[in-house]
Amino acid sequence: MNKLSIALKEAKETDYWLRLLKEASILDEKEFNSLINDCDELIRLLISILKKLKTN
Repeated sequence: MNKLSIALKEAKETDYWLRLLKEASILDEKEFNSLINDCDELIRLLISILKKLKTN
């Protein structure tokens, strides 16, 4: 469970950096949308897994 918590923290940090890259115009809209959607999906999956593990 500890490694999943670390993965969630890293995914949230990735989200932060992607948004920063978008604001700095390093990523165009299409690249940003693709990457941020994948990142958001990963975050939702990790949160779901962690919640299920905590209830068991």
